[in-house]
Amino acid sequence: MSIFQNKTLLITGGTGSFGNAVLRGFLDTDIGEIRIFSRDEKKQDDMRKLYKNDKIKFFLGDVRDIASVKNAMYGVDYIFHASALKQVPSCEFFPLEAVKTNVLGTDNVLTAAIDCGVKRIVCLSTDKAAYPINAMGISKAMMEKVITAKARTVPAEHTTITCTRYGNVMCSRGSVIPLFIDQIKEGRPLTVTDPNMTRFLMSLDEAVQLVVFAFEHADPGDLFIQKAPACTIHDLAQAVNELFGGTSEVRIIGTRHGEKLYETLMTTEEKIKSVDEGNYYRIPVDRRDLNYDKYFVEGNPEVESIEPYTSHNTKRLNVEEVKEKLMTLEYVSNEVKAWRSR
Repeated sequence: MSIFQNKTLLITGGTGSFGNAVLRGFLDTDIGEIRIFSRDEKKQDDMRKLYKNDKIKFFLGDVRDIASVKNAMYGVDYIFHASALKQVPSCEFFPLEAVKTNVLGTDNVLTAAIDCGVKRIVCLSTDKAAYPINAMGISKAMMEKVITAKARTVPAEHTTITCTRYGNVMCSRGSVIPLFIDQIKEGRPLTVTDPNMTRFLMSLDEAVQLVVFAFEHADPGDLFIQKAPACTIHDLAQAVNELFGGTSEVRIIGTRHGEKLYETLMTTEEKIKSVDEGNYYRIPVDRRDLNYDKYFVEGNPEVESIEPYTSHNTKRLNVEEVKEKLMTLEYVSNEVKAWRSR
């Protein structure tokens, strides 16, 4: 972590699952200060009491308000921008709220960061920005466009802006695994929207590793994606069920507003120009300008033969493999141990 030595890191939306994962990984390093920026004073107070660490500073504000963003920005070296509206159904009913936070809020963060001389920024996006079909995904796709546009115009030696994209994170706030566990503990059926729906399986620690990799290796405007396995929602429910004794019923309730059958992390068009970085894909920014007359454009015959990178065509885990993956998560292993020791 020497690149963070004595540096100040700002995490927007820092009271969420990602912010807590960063704190767990960074507090014992040589980092100088971590600023948590969010609008939820209750969660900030909970974190203050939980960590009791002088390296953490809390800033109350909203990315929609550029003045409050700038108030937290002075003296910051690096930013992890995680603030977002992420729930697909709520964004479907209130799409302008998604725009205000995910698009305009991101522009506020980047504008303030550039003005204040922040050196490196990593923004967090979602699989739903690839071929978006719902309001949340569309707002995140526009967020990525804002990031790319800013990255093109700001010299790298001043501020390097980059982005990561990943799918649902296991056991993050609002995710399905904690819901399944709560349903089992309460003796209720496990509710599954569509048993054939597939989702990538990625832990919070892996999400942090992706962001750190992007932070360390990005050129301006790069988009980074982590390779990850996937499983069906039915197999995920079955795996959780078996870990807790396998006595709960699995009930199909139907797809929610705006849900996709599978996650797409990389479109066909992006995959064509992607660079394989081992555990990650790098998608370089398109650096063409508006003067298209100087380019001679031909059709690319590769497009029709290359598939997008999705949870349907990545490595598919079976129930036993999903159980092994789940038991690497501290939250799940602790809940299983407590359940079995009743």
